[in-house]
Amino acid sequence: MIVGAGSAGCALASRLSEDGRYSVALLEAGPRDTNPWIHIPVGYFRTMGNPRSDWRYVTAPDPGIAGRAIPWPRGRVLGGSSSINGLLYVRGQPQDYDQWAQMGCSGWSWEDVLPYFKRSESWEGRDDTGLRGKNGPLSVQTSRLSRKIVDLWVDAAEAAGYPRNPDYNGEDQEGVGYFQLTMKGGQRCSSAKAYLKPARGRHNLEVITDAQTERLLIEEGRAVGVRARLPQGMTDIRARREVVLSAGAIGSPQILMLSGIGDPDDIMPHGIEMRAEVRGVGKNLQDHLQARPVFKTDLSTINVETSNIFKQGLIALQYALTRRGPMTMAASLGTGFLKTEEHLETPDIQFHIQPFSADSPAAGAHPFSAFTMSVLQLRPESAGHLTLRSANMDDHPDIHPNYLATDRDCRTIVKGIQIARKIAQVEPLKSHITEEHAPGYGVALEDEAATLDWARRSAVTIYHPTGTCKMGQDPMAVVDARLRVKGVQGLRVADASIMPQIVSGNTNAPAIMIGEKASDLILEDAR
Repeated sequence: MIVGAGSAGCALASRLSEDGRYSVALLEAGPRDTNPWIHIPVGYFRTMGNPRSDWRYVTAPDPGIAGRAIPWPRGRVLGGSSSINGLLYVRGQPQDYDQWAQMGCSGWSWEDVLPYFKRSESWEGRDDTGLRGKNGPLSVQTSRLSRKIVDLWVDAAEAAGYPRNPDYNGEDQEGVGYFQLTMKGGQRCSSAKAYLKPARGRHNLEVITDAQTERLLIEEGRAVGVRARLPQGMTDIRARREVVLSAGAIGSPQILMLSGIGDPDDIMPHGIEMRAEVRGVGKNLQDHLQARPVFKTDLSTINVETSNIFKQGLIALQYALTRRGPMTMAASLGTGFLKTEEHLETPDIQFHIQPFSADSPAAGAHPFSAFTMSVLQLRPESAGHLTLRSANMDDHPDIHPNYLATDRDCRTIVKGIQIARKIAQVEPLKSHITEEHAPGYGVALEDEAATLDWARRSAVTIYHPTGTCKMGQDPMAVVDARLRVKGVQGLRVADASIMPQIVSGNTNAPAIMIGEKASDLILEDAR
């Protein structure tokens, strides 16, 4: 039984049922992915913030971002966050996974996980290294859309001394270039579309949607099923073999705590019976915080191309006829993985270059032509936590990201913003920038204190929560290297929550890899 049909859960359900020897039930709290906006790449503007596809979490006020509480969108639909994300495909750095192995996660080095990345993907670009997959279920392509302002940014970054990199998922991540996307034929390729759609006819796979798990059923120290709310009411669903939580970095720890698994200080005040003391549940919460410098330009951007109903109608017609145009736009077109200091072994910041600007996807574009140089720190030191608000599964947990809590994190985000502003002053980009909209000329380039203050007041999540059921051997580890939950038999976690440290990049591809590897671990143990 798998709880959560997201990036990892869909891959896991497909591989386990593909084996043919076992029956698999996949439970998803949200509905089927029938909303047409899910399958249109630019549809994240419509699905984020929509209660039919988004959990609509909101953090607690966070001192690191000037006491603001900010939205944390997470997918609540078949495909999970892979159905509402920005389609960006990033594996991370090999060193990320080697570090996991050095932290006691045996079997999770780069050499160990690379075969699962390759098994999962069908990369349509060049592969001169043999590191890319060609026959997997997940379609990965280059963008069908280009915009001159993004091309000029890549050229300017190269002129500023940063290397151009045609494949950041190849041998070396460092450099500037263009994002690779989970797309096929101009449509989103979510984990549900890649893995579940081909598997739906299997007699040994049952997908149950609109099934929100309240808690695990535990008997004599073993997970034997779940209690879930279905349209017909609360129902106990039992598993003959194992239960796997793939409910994400917020959902999985919440379900564990509601089941009495976690830190007694987080559980007992809510009147929940303790089942297993696992103090790391909900801790080690890490996320990527993005600062978003915005520059007005004399070139056309998506802001003006979609500024009225007539233009929007032409764009819709273009997409309907050709599956091309602005409706195929991912969250970003250009990217860069750069170092803030020359002595660093690997890049420590990432850029997302967007030919539009907005305060948030749901708010719509600014009423002027502009582009965004979003920049984030790849490996933040700061870690937060989440706790139960009550014993009611409908009450979202209290989320405390603890952003910008260390000097290093503050210095890195400031240097990233400074690099963005410096690239804006390099040709061929400089002559097409008419004004710096944010942070604006009132914040001097070398004024680190004012730059940090602007970041605290304006930076937002880029939707990569991880680590809340971390893997390892230390006292705060929740699962071991085979993803088994400490203190409870027949129970595993397989999603981004098991990351002992956040990866250096977007998290969808690593989450799918985790689902792929989890399937092999489970089948090996079953045999």
